[in-house]
Amino acid sequence: MGELANCPNCHAIFLRGTATVCLNCRKQEEEDFQTVYRFIRKKKNRTATVEDITKATGVDEELIRKFVKERRLHPAQFPALAYSCEKCGASIQEDRLCVSCKKTLEEGLKAHEQTSQALEQKKRENLSSGLTYYSVNSHKKS
Repeated sequence: MGELANCPNCHAIFLRGTATVCLNCRKQEEEDFQTVYRFIRKKKNRTATVEDITKATGVDEELIRKFVKERRLHPAQFPALAYSCEKCGASIQEDRLCVSCKKTLEEGLKAHEQTSQALEQKKRENLSSGLTYYSVNSHKKS
């Protein structure tokens, strides 16, 4: 079940579930989507950039990028559409990170994994070489 939240656009209270904005803002987003889609469906506008679409339709650039990110507008059909990498801000057309940021993240994960494995190996070596138990006989025979 959803939770109560404030709409990030108009600050109205709504039940957050699959929707990230209130009903009124969602209706406005849908109208804006239709405006953008009608604009870029025209053959002469298919290669329009996000900035061009914003100027022609008046729809906010962030909202257009959101449509691309949500795959409502496909860069395969409209090659000039892109959105920002979540880490560095570079323009991308798929995923959440650009190729460079993905590579950096993967290298960091590999380095972390190697370090973790080396620490585990060292622990095992220390445990196996340092475990010697001695028993003390407290009942001495006289």
